[in-house]
Amino acid sequence: MTILTSIYKDIWHYTIYWYEYALILIGIIVILFLIVQNRDPNRTLAWILAILLIPAAGLILFYFFGKNYRKKRIFTKKEIADFRQTEKLIAWQSEHLLDDLDITNSKILSKAGIIRLLLNNSKALLTSMNKVTILNNGDETFPAIFEALQNAKHHIHLEYYMIEEDTVGEKLKSILIEKAKQGIEIRLIYDDVGSWSLSDDYIEELTNAGVQANAFIPVRFPRFAQKINFRNHRKIIVIDGKVGFVGGLNFADRYLYGAPDFGFWRDTHLRLEGTAVGSLQVVFLTDWHFTSDKLLNDSKYFPVYEACQKCFVQIATSGPDSDWDSIMQTYFYAISTAKEYLYISTPYFIPNESILTAIKTVALSGVDVRIILPSRSDSKLTYYGSMSYLKELLEADVHIYMYNKGFTHSKVLIVDDVFSSVGTANMDLRSFDQNFEVNALIYDEKVAIKLKESFMEDLSYCEQLSLEEYSKRSVSRRIAEGIARIFSPIL
Repeated sequence: MTILTSIYKDIWHYTIYWYEYALILIGIIVILFLIVQNRDPNRTLAWILAILLIPAAGLILFYFFGKNYRKKRIFTKKEIADFRQTEKLIAWQSEHLLDDLDITNSKILSKAGIIRLLLNNSKALLTSMNKVTILNNGDETFPAIFEALQNAKHHIHLEYYMIEEDTVGEKLKSILIEKAKQGIEIRLIYDDVGSWSLSDDYIEELTNAGVQANAFIPVRFPRFAQKINFRNHRKIIVIDGKVGFVGGLNFADRYLYGAPDFGFWRDTHLRLEGTAVGSLQVVFLTDWHFTSDKLLNDSKYFPVYEACQKCFVQIATSGPDSDWDSIMQTYFYAISTAKEYLYISTPYFIPNESILTAIKTVALSGVDVRIILPSRSDSKLTYYGSMSYLKELLEADVHIYMYNKGFTHSKVLIVDDVFSSVGTANMDLRSFDQNFEVNALIYDEKVAIKLKESFMEDLSYCEQLSLEEYSKRSVSRRIAEGIARIFSPIL
């Protein structure tokens, strides 16, 4: 027994030795790989620290979440050549923006740089004849969506990050099955991670009724490690090519009835009619091609339909398939153009240095800058990371408000009573770089003022955070925030 015990100990020590040696060697290789990639230095340092401080866990996390595929262009299938006829129109719009597009409002003209930026970085056409309806929270959003779905005459296209099998999810399923049986074309894209709890039975009921449903980048071994980091965070509905929805709400009960841990769930969505719906359609059909290898560009999906009023809208997208961080660049430019006020509502605030500097700069220049953040979050690590950025903002005279009514999930940016953004992108690094996102960018005084009114109402449920109060945080809280700040680039 003594000899066997000695042999087992020798084997164990030998195994541990080679395990540690292999761990060090792999760690060195990965660190060198990070360095030669010339990534964002903050993100690179965060990964290096993770690998040095928690080698085994750090390497596993990097394997699952750290690979940068943007330069490798693994999503080139999403670039549909048949939609490239829009490039001529984009070039024309960029050249004739100030004259032939009949933009006479001086405030809108002051934001022409944003329009050109989006034409160049994401091929986002400027559409003019639109009707935009703001939908606050689930009690306004879901009735509007369900009514529009029930009125569909030709096709329904849905693309969602999260669908859950609860009251809201079952209502959606029943409507889609009913419309499919009526002969309506229905296509559904759902994110395989965001809709992780969606059962096979749910999807089977839909497909048996004639609904075409595809998971976006299915997460199954062995490809799990390569693709889990790139998620489709978009929320898009297009009905008959005439009515569209985009915004922050997923199909889940929490968006209507609140969440057990937070209570009321605050969110913002949009109902669109007009030419902007065609832009949403292009986004959906591009993603449908990616998930199904089926190209749909028939004119029946792009009917001639104009809303009865002029409202300028661009649909902006970003993700690992784009050459530029389009939505981040849009946020940066829009923030930089603020002359009177800048209002931001976001559930997660992990900005890069460019966004952080832009916000501080306009605040120091005298612009009224107000940011609404949740006082509680569904992610503690993200919450602590967000809180770590507030000191320098407060010192720059940015007004920070903590939302106390429940949880605010709205992703809204408003500038100078003329420009506003509503969509799926949070003001964090994941939305900027990793997720597939979509925002509606609106150049219209009436829409901006209505969003501002909702923002002001939200302020009544907030407590303003002062620099003095923020400075009273406990040492343990500061340490937690500091650690989260270090690792925030890889959250």
